[in-house]
Amino acid sequence: MASPCLPEELLIATLARLLEGCRTIAVGVSSPIPGSAALLAKEQSRTPVHVDVLESFGGNSFTEGSVELFDRAAQGRVDAFFLGGGQIDGAANINLVGVGDYPATKVRWPGSFGSAYLYFMVPRVILFREEHTRRVFVPNVDFISAPGVSGEEIYRPGGPHAMVTGLGRFSFDKARARFRLESVHPGYTLTDIAENTGFDFDHDDVPAETPEPDAATLAAIRGPVAEEIAKSYPKFAERVFPAA
Repeated sequence: MASPCLPEELLIATLARLLEGCRTIAVGVSSPIPGSAALLAKEQSRTPVHVDVLESFGGNSFTEGSVELFDRAAQGRVDAFFLGGGQIDGAANINLVGVGDYPATKVRWPGSFGSAYLYFMVPRVILFREEHTRRVFVPNVDFISAPGVSGEEIYRPGGPHAMVTGLGRFSFDKARARFRLESVHPGYTLTDIAENTGFDFDHDDVPAETPEPDAATLAAIRGPVAEEIAKSYPKFAERVFPAA
């Protein structure tokens, strides 16, 4: 009998379901859970899926790093990508710059890099943050590294598709610029999510519970996915998959 599902395994399985139908998936650096989800989606797909994990060992076909990622995205050759943010607001704006009034930010983060470009060009962008607190999910971000929505006059084939956090899974309505809670992770409630979110969101009176991965999915996560992700994120694999 498989051991109980770990929180990381629930997130991996949840993200992988959001990747169904994608043929090309790219994952940025320092993203072991999204990377594992992409590998799981590839493992479970009945059709070929190409996954690139930036700066990984053996799982990265890019010869020019981010430059090639941007080129492929512009050519429509990247179906899905993951983005996060130090702050995310209810309109899916993300902040990767810092806290406070720019440029006199009180806390400085790494920076926007190519987030806005990929947010505009990749059709299925999934926002991901394990931490679900009002520190992250704010009424309005202090700095917009990448906007969640754009005017009709702006050419934008890409944008936010969904968001997964440590507490639940959300969809995003681009027309209304608003999130909808689709499911609550086991062990949490709608109240937990509302109390830890700084913006309003739509939801059912009794939201569904996020389904845990079945035995076959857990076996895939703990087997080939764990083995592959360990090449790029050995410390993560040692912590989450010690028996792999």
